[in-house]
Amino acid sequence: MRRIDKVSTDNPKLLKKELKNGTYSLYLEYYLGYSKSVDSKTDKDVIVKNRRKESLGLYISKSPRTPLERQTNKETLELAKRIRFEKEQQMKEVATGYRLPSFKKVNILDCMDAYYDNYTKGDKRMIKAAIKRFKDFLTLENPLHKNHVTAEQMNKAMMERFVEYLKSISKGEGALTHSKRFKKIIKYLVEEDYLRKNPCLNVTCKADEGALKKDILSIEEIQMLINTTYPQQNLEVRRAFIFCLYTGIRFCDVKDLVFSNVDYSNKLLTFNQKKAQGQSSKSWVTIPLNDGLLQLIGTSEKMSFEEISNDNIFKLPSQTMCLRSLKYWVKLAKINKHITWHCARHSFAVNILNNGANIKTVASLLGHSGIQHTEKYTRAVDELKQKAINSLPELDL
Repeated sequence: MRRIDKVSTDNPKLLKKELKNGTYSLYLEYYLGYSKSVDSKTDKDVIVKNRRKESLGLYISKSPRTPLERQTNKETLELAKRIRFEKEQQMKEVATGYRLPSFKKVNILDCMDAYYDNYTKGDKRMIKAAIKRFKDFLTLENPLHKNHVTAEQMNKAMMERFVEYLKSISKGEGALTHSKRFKKIIKYLVEEDYLRKNPCLNVTCKADEGALKKDILSIEEIQMLINTTYPQQNLEVRRAFIFCLYTGIRFCDVKDLVFSNVDYSNKLLTFNQKKAQGQSSKSWVTIPLNDGLLQLIGTSEKMSFEEISNDNIFKLPSQTMCLRSLKYWVKLAKINKHITWHCARHSFAVNILNNGANIKTVASLLGHSGIQHTEKYTRAVDELKQKAINSLPELDL
């Protein structure tokens, strides 16, 4: 045990313990008062000081050799001292009901995890992914801080490095998607006073949103998929994915469709998009149904309206199991593409545009608030046309 400061009346004290790998482990030691007892051998009073130790999960180099190592040691010690101070304030508040006014000095990662735990919207899985990307970034950038980040460390420079990290590990629109979700988390932290100001202001993650990055299935490949069956295939996954290929519905919506969403008389499907609920006046979408789609949907075996309203059209397993089943199905169909569930939505848009559908019609079917979100599909169609032209043999004049 070694003190960080030569003389300290702090409670708790910040101490360090030397490890075999040439680093010091930082920890806190709390003085919890003393107790008296009588030594049975000497019959004298013995005072026993009560102490408790708490590891901070922070480490510093014993012999820093480079400027980077020295700077890392300095930042880690500053972080440990701030944690120690906050713990001391907490003890004083418990003992006296008073604490010094201070900004919320907490582990920002804990705040992010709490935000995820209480998050209820349809993109919760993406929120979790954004947090994981940030933690992975911290581990790579500075392993000593991978489990603890303060508000002071969350600055613009760090956010810019995080964006560059996202770009380096992501494909297609992945970096932009994770950046948007991360900014959503940061906004919450600012609103709740965990951060004094938004470190993501003026930090952009530029991507070519006009380009379609995901693989799509052509009409021919869709037919190959439909023609492919195998023993123990999950028929609910099969039905639901084919339905998405012909309607453009997202996974988060198709899994929650119930029979009361279907107007059999007028051959219409009406539902509220999870992704747009409370964010757009066009969150409700109505899709015309042909006889083939009605056959895929089937009818409910329930009798009462209340039961029908709660009867899911597709009884799907977890999203992970659905993706696993889809991946195996695509492989058996000998389609050499990386197909995810969302590819069904992209395939639907590109295929109907390719067949002459109006862009405004496609935007309406997809539930887009404007055609700017749909234009990337027109570019994909143009690329397919160019590819078709390029496949012709060269003219020999």
